[in-house]
Amino acid sequence: MAIWKLHGDGKSKPGEVIAPDERLTWPRTVGIGLQHIIAMFGATFLVPLITGFPPTTTLFFSAIATITFLLITRNKVPSYLGSSFAFISPVIAASSGSMGAALFGIVCAGVLLAIVGLIVMAVGSGWINKLMPPVVTGVIVALIGFNLAPVAYGSVMAQPVLAVITFSTIILIQALSKGMIGRLSIIIGVLVGYASAAVMGLIDFTPVAEAAWIGLPTFHLPEVNFGVLLMFLPVVLVLVAENIGHVKSVATMTGKNLDKYIGRTLFSDGIGTTLAGLGGGSGTTTYAENIGVMAATRVYSTAAYWVAAFGALLLSLCPKFGEAIFLLPQGVLGGVTIILYGMIGMLGVRIWVENRVDFANNVNMLTGAVPLVMGIVGFTLFAGASGMNIGESLTAGDIEIGPIAVASIMALVVYHLMIGLNKLRGIELPKPVEYREIKAGQDATALDED
Repeated sequence: MAIWKLHGDGKSKPGEVIAPDERLTWPRTVGIGLQHIIAMFGATFLVPLITGFPPTTTLFFSAIATITFLLITRNKVPSYLGSSFAFISPVIAASSGSMGAALFGIVCAGVLLAIVGLIVMAVGSGWINKLMPPVVTGVIVALIGFNLAPVAYGSVMAQPVLAVITFSTIILIQALSKGMIGRLSIIIGVLVGYASAAVMGLIDFTPVAEAAWIGLPTFHLPEVNFGVLLMFLPVVLVLVAENIGHVKSVATMTGKNLDKYIGRTLFSDGIGTTLAGLGGGSGTTTYAENIGVMAATRVYSTAAYWVAAFGALLLSLCPKFGEAIFLLPQGVLGGVTIILYGMIGMLGVRIWVENRVDFANNVNMLTGAVPLVMGIVGFTLFAGASGMNIGESLTAGDIEIGPIAVASIMALVVYHLMIGLNKLRGIELPKPVEYREIKAGQDATALDED
């Protein structure tokens, strides 16, 4: 494991890069670590609030996942692992039966991601780009956001005034602010909406007053339910793309080739997600918000991430803090998610743009067109004793294949089928584009899809 060496005199000069195995003075390192906590805070808590999971439990496992990530990657890849938005849709669908079923899906997704990591460690990551080129990854990420539009609509209509206050605040901050304030627009919007709800008398703070200052989070165990597995398959594809993108981003910003650690990042994220599912937390992923902090400060020291992880762990052990978060009104959530889900969808479009996906090519056009329509309208399949049914109600013994799973599988089938048929016809196809590395600072204002 890397030992942090002091960078110069421990003070960062403008333009200097602090490498992962370096650190500033400990007071400065702690300060950077606190910035990482603030950066991941809003998005990490939104997932449990939307899905109904305990917020402090999710925060607890995000801290554990980050520590696990740093250990497995040997302190070579700086990253905070927060809640993944890719899990929202399948968790909401699976939780209609029980929270335990959703946790089982998270566990299985984590195990599969860890297995992918082990394969990459053994044979390299080139096969991932061939299986999931940017045109496929882009459509899957877009579906994660656009498929959730009805959920955002329901929350907005529950308390429209609060929703307008919240998303208006976020838009104004994004338009008028730069740097750190702009990157914190989500959490600032949530705080303004929360304060507005308190002033309007819409929040009863009794649970906060009655909660203890110190205590363990509420843990839940998964319940075996194989019927939910196909809902979580696309999530693994998104997590793979997110982790690769994270490694490429850090490599570009630090000037070091980190490709040899891609397998370790996938494996460690898989382990973190599995642990979260086993105890009642949300699935995890690397966070673009924290890439933004690194791009702004040029401090890539993993020591700062250890500070962030232990800081998050301490916050998760405060039930009073968790109750305050859990009281967030529906209208505030609606105001945030109407922006957030749209931005997640546009991140898929961004993948296409950044990787110069050519939609004049019919292979790319149909790979994007067919799955998007199927995912947005909610094309669902149920496989049971009576065979395969479209759009029918789920009955005992049925396996539900949700819209994102159906559309993601369709994206893979359409792309590889058309590629194969064109090869048989002897048509020379353009070489698939590789995932482009993100330039320093390019992700500074991105929201994770995470």
